[in-house]
Amino acid sequence: MAVKPNIVLILADDLGFADIGCYGSEIQTPHLDRLAERGLRFSQMYNSARCCPSRAALLTGLHPHQAGIGWMTYPIPDADDAHQGYLNEHCVTIAEVLKPAGYHTIMSGKWHIGNWYEAQQRETWTPGVPGWPIPTQRGFDSFYGTLDGAGSFFNPHMLMSQEELIRPASPDFYYTDAIADNAVERIGAALDTDAPFFAYVAFTAPHWPLHALEEDVAKYEVTYRCGWDAIRTARHEQQKGMGLIDRRWEISPRDPDSWPFEESRYREWEAMRMAVYAAQVDRMDQGIGRIVKLLEGRGALGDTLIFFLSDNGGCAEFLKEDTDAPEPDRYNMPTVDGRPMRVGNLPHLTPGGADTFMSYDLPWANVSNTPFRRYKSWVHEGGIATPLVVHWPARIEDPGLVHTPIHIIDIMPTCVEVSGAEYPGEYKGQPIQPMEGESFLAALTKPAWHRERPIWFEHEGNCALRDGAWKLVKRHPERWELYNIDEDRTELNDLAAQDGPRLAAMIDRWNKEARRVGVADLGWLHDRIAENHKRNWNAVEERFRSS
Repeated sequence: MAVKPNIVLILADDLGFADIGCYGSEIQTPHLDRLAERGLRFSQMYNSARCCPSRAALLTGLHPHQAGIGWMTYPIPDADDAHQGYLNEHCVTIAEVLKPAGYHTIMSGKWHIGNWYEAQQRETWTPGVPGWPIPTQRGFDSFYGTLDGAGSFFNPHMLMSQEELIRPASPDFYYTDAIADNAVERIGAALDTDAPFFAYVAFTAPHWPLHALEEDVAKYEVTYRCGWDAIRTARHEQQKGMGLIDRRWEISPRDPDSWPFEESRYREWEAMRMAVYAAQVDRMDQGIGRIVKLLEGRGALGDTLIFFLSDNGGCAEFLKEDTDAPEPDRYNMPTVDGRPMRVGNLPHLTPGGADTFMSYDLPWANVSNTPFRRYKSWVHEGGIATPLVVHWPARIEDPGLVHTPIHIIDIMPTCVEVSGAEYPGEYKGQPIQPMEGESFLAALTKPAWHRERPIWFEHEGNCALRDGAWKLVKRHPERWELYNIDEDRTELNDLAAQDGPRLAAMIDRWNKEARRVGVADLGWLHDRIAENHKRNWNAVEERFRSS
């Protein structure tokens, strides 16, 4: 085993718990499945519920609020430091910690931890200005990727190489391939040196828009014609057979905002939406395969620690051209060859092409998060449960499943421990907050290892606390719920009314943590978001369910 192993940290975007083969999916992910077969799968790994908070937590080992991204990367009027919308000066990234320890640091893919709106006018915006830290300012030697949260896979808006804004030169450009190709190129160059490397490969797949290559979509044209209920049931059976989930946990019922597939007006189009989503995941897996092939061919795979996870659960957002939840019009830019973008979930259009901009919507997101409830942005299990595959032949001697609960903030301390790096108390003249996460390196050889501290969550007023077998959770603006996760991880039996003392103690613990990490009272904002979600689901059902 190398004294300083290489580290490859791969992050998917809006990928649900059940969306890869080794977590129960029918989507073809042979390269991830092979890593899982020879490594470890964690069944209770948690993220921070949405893209930018999860990225802040992942890269800093802090709760998002402590890193400056307590909500999103949008400006909030009179925001405090915890909600400023970009990484602050009192945190360090994994790259900033590993670089002084001799690591070459590489990033390929989506950044999304800066003040997104300030960069919308790319002709007048200067990369790296205050309020918009770019990767090369936060410890990465090389960067190729996008700064914003989403956009076309064929013509990304905020594409950069190092500190320069660039544009795709060819209509054949596809962003998932470009991320993987750049990672292969940079890792290959790093392998030519004597230094270890840290590579952060942050795919945008399978985040909306539904953009995929025809040859990948063709694999799945028939797969989803049986509908979301059948696919969800099949995934659940696979998960039980794998031992990934406890057979005592019943699958959560179909989301009440969904409906039977047979009642859909546009069944063929609905099936194609999921086919395109599957193709996006498939293509990402192909790119991961190229990275693994390079490492294997260069004799470096054994001494490379690989993590694969997702930033949140499946995304139920419905793209409609006349709503602000979300705002797809801000991505309305032409294709590379000048064709106009048609934004919205429009049933008369075939999804997947460069001139379309669609999402797969709530019923299919319910499939992605099998067997759990809720979605991205909420902190019920469907919003925060992520696959985590860990591969490291030099250290993992007994491949299999690990059921220990861990959190995305635990990646940083694990990287620090395996690298021998020193986490700083001060950086560039600024005091640095201590890491909140706990290294789970011991879990690679001792699956019974467990975290010492509870796992805490807050996003958009959605709150949770996981303490041992117990989980406190609520969706804004609803009341607190209480679950015994060992018995009921699909959150079907709320025990709040039956165990008042435990409920009160956990609420008190959550509140103390919220004050400590800097959660602000943004009730007005959370109310607006909840109302947008409600309006969104009403629009979905009215438009797509048969009368």
